[in-house]
Amino acid sequence: MKKIFLACVAVLFCISIMAQNSVNLKMNLEKNKVYRFSSSSEQTIIQTVNGNQQTVESKTNNTISIKMIDVTADFMITEIRFDTLKTNTNSMGKTVSMSSVSEGNITSTEMADVISCIMNRLSKNALYIKMDFAGKVLEIVNTKMLSDVIMKDTSSITMTGPMAAGVKTQIKNLISDNTLKTMVEVFTNYLPGKQVSTGDNWSVTVNTNSGGMALDIKTDYHLDGVNGNSANITAESNIKAAENGGPMVAGGATITYDDLKGLSKSSMVIDVRTGLLVEATAKTHIAGNLGVTAPGMSMQIPMDINGESKVVALQ
Repeated sequence: MKKIFLACVAVLFCISIMAQNSVNLKMNLEKNKVYRFSSSSEQTIIQTVNGNQQTVESKTNNTISIKMIDVTADFMITEIRFDTLKTNTNSMGKTVSMSSVSEGNITSTEMADVISCIMNRLSKNALYIKMDFAGKVLEIVNTKMLSDVIMKDTSSITMTGPMAAGVKTQIKNLISDNTLKTMVEVFTNYLPGKQVSTGDNWSVTVNTNSGGMALDIKTDYHLDGVNGNSANITAESNIKAAENGGPMVAGGATITYDDLKGLSKSSMVIDVRTGLLVEATAKTHIAGNLGVTAPGMSMQIPMDINGESKVVALQ
C-alpha cells in the first residue's frame, strides 16, 4: 500500500513538473483593456564613401497602446495607437530631432518640422487591425482612411531639391501599410500560437521595410523555461535583403543593397496569461555594400550597422 501511495505521489509530481514546463503561447487579451509598451533603440551606421568614413547615430523612443475590441474564432480586432514617436539623429556632428509631441509644420523648410508634423498626426489617429493569435498583423482595416488624413496637405510642402525628395520618400515609407505592420509587430509577432514545452522551437518570418530597404527576417525562437506566469525565450534572427525588394531612389541616385546581411540575438520574457511582452532586449549587426548609381557616377559604399533595442511593458 505504501509503495502504491509513493508511486501515485511520484506520478502527480511528474504531472506537475510537466504542466510547469508546457504552456499555451498565444494572444489572450482582455476585451477593452489597454496594454501599453515602450520601445527604445540605439543604432550606429558607419559608411565609407570614397575612402572617407561617415558615422550616423540614431536613437528612437516610442510608446504604443494595444486594445482588443472584438474577437472571432480566427482573429482579433485590435485598436493600436502610437502614443509617442521620437527620433534623434546625429549625422557627422549635425543633430536632428523629430517628435510626435510637437505639432511640427508641414510648410516648414526644415525636415525635422515636416516629419514631426507627420508623426504628430499618426499619434492622434488609431489603427484598426485584424491580428491572429500568434500576434501577426493580418490586415490594417483603415489604412486608406489613415493615409488620407495624414497626407491631406503634403502637396503644400515647400522644401525643394534633393532634400524635398528625401522627405517625401520618408513620409511615404513611414505611413505605408508594410511599415505600419512592422511597427506593430515589433510588440506582438513572436508567438507560436499553440501549446509548447520547454526546449521547443518555432520560427517566424517577416518582410519588413527599414529606411526604404526591403528586408526578409527569419527568427528562430527557443522556449528556455516557464516560471510562474513568465515564459523565458531566446531568439536568433537572420536578416537579408528581400529577393523581390526593389532599389531605393534618393536625390536622383539609384541605391541597391542586395548583399546586406545581418544577425540579431535577443532574449524576452512573455506573460503567459496574455501572450504579451514583459520585457525584451536585442543586439543586431548588419553589414554589406550599397551600390549607388547616378548620371555619370557609379560606386560601392561599404556599410556597417550595430544596434541595441529594448521593449518594456508599462503599468
